[in-house]
Amino acid sequence: MNLIDTFNLDIRALQTFVAVLDEGSVSRAAVKLGVSQSAVSHTLERLRNALGDPLFVKSGRGITPTRYAVQAGPHVRQILDDMHSLASGPPFTPETTEFTFTIAANDYERDLLLPPLMQRLRQQAPGIMLQVIASGIPSAEILRKDICDLIISPHAPEATDIMQRGLMADRMVVFYDPGQREAPETVTEYLKADHIALVFGSGEKPALEAGLSARGLTRRNLITVSNFSGLPEFLRGSDMLVTAPERMSKHLLRDFAWVPLPFSLKPFTLLMVWHRRNQNDPAHRWLRNQVNAVAATMNGLNE
Repeated sequence: MNLIDTFNLDIRALQTFVAVLDEGSVSRAAVKLGVSQSAVSHTLERLRNALGDPLFVKSGRGITPTRYAVQAGPHVRQILDDMHSLASGPPFTPETTEFTFTIAANDYERDLLLPPLMQRLRQQAPGIMLQVIASGIPSAEILRKDICDLIISPHAPEATDIMQRGLMADRMVVFYDPGQREAPETVTEYLKADHIALVFGSGEKPALEAGLSARGLTRRNLITVSNFSGLPEFLRGSDMLVTAPERMSKHLLRDFAWVPLPFSLKPFTLLMVWHRRNQNDPAHRWLRNQVNAVAATMNGLNE
């Protein structure tokens, strides 16, 4: 690379490079950046001349990054993060900062983690307000488009610009009203019962349904609700079953008895998920640490 070529490495050009790397498509990168496809193609050509590498080559109907582009990706992201931090203003001070932090979580994660988080914020950062929105099965777009700052979910979008950290483990168990029935002891008893099932408002089904299908098992979902908060009143006074996270026995489903599932199903991990651009933001990092501290106080599954 000569000295003149370095002037082609402006911030917009680097942002375009990352967008194409993330999207694997010039057209999708153009939509993400809000520019025309020709503008993206022109910028890529400038970068190719500056860096002396094709960066992206045709592969079937799409494009694929060269080895150079893959290796340069983390370095370019760090440059953009460093530039972003220059505009982040003075150091973050929890006691005096005022802003609203938006967390996407379904009612299970919301009720488990966010009330104790709010208690910590009121003590340490009274100017920070929380806004909680439903996550369903979350997509990377709600982070990319700043619809939320953080996702708490067992489901992490798979993308190179999305970061995640494990918070705690949980497992699915069977809840029932002990005044109406005995606990199901076998798979046959479980499958013969009527069930209250969960399907998120956007139509996605929890991993439990996929786990049953993989075993060739079918259960009768007599009632389907769009969030966990709809479960207790349907379960109370009935002989139906609810399969839900064990930690719910401490709050939403505390009035009911529970037993382990009569078949094997992997435990799951609650994750904290955020966009890479917020990785080094002082306020964002501080709040992530507070969420992690809350989760750290909830050691192990229920006894």
